[in-house]
Amino acid sequence: MTLRPFHLAFPVHDLDAARSFYGSTLGCPEGRSSDHWIDFDLFGHQIVAHLDPSAKPVAVENAVDGHAVPVPHFGVVLTMDDWTALSKRVTAAGITFGIAPHIRFKGQPGEQATMFFLDPSGNALEFKAFAHDDMLFAT
Repeated sequence: MTLRPFHLAFPVHDLDAARSFYGSTLGCPEGRSSDHWIDFDLFGHQIVAHLDPSAKPVAVENAVDGHAVPVPHFGVVLTMDDWTALSKRVTAAGITFGIAPHIRFKGQPGEQATMFFLDPSGNALEFKAFAHDDMLFAT
């Protein structure tokens, strides 16, 4: 099976802030848009920021490897080079990390680089990378 891009639509309270964050800070090319939504290319995947002025983030966290992981969250599994470049990019932009870039499950099956941060509407994002992609579903 050939892996296909995913599509995710999510609420934002301010389209201009979303455009700046996803477009400028994360470097996601913008696709179609209207006065109520914006398409972005998130590493080859289609995400759509939909305007909901009353959007409020959900504040649930689950413990994973000693960190409080926000639920829900979304993101992309990147190559290690792309993950490192993104980590440097968002650090340079002054993004506050919910979980700073680090290696999780070190020395165990599923060892991965991971980082979490919020967009301006409070949507939680996780970007991760594996030294070996066959560890993605390791048990």
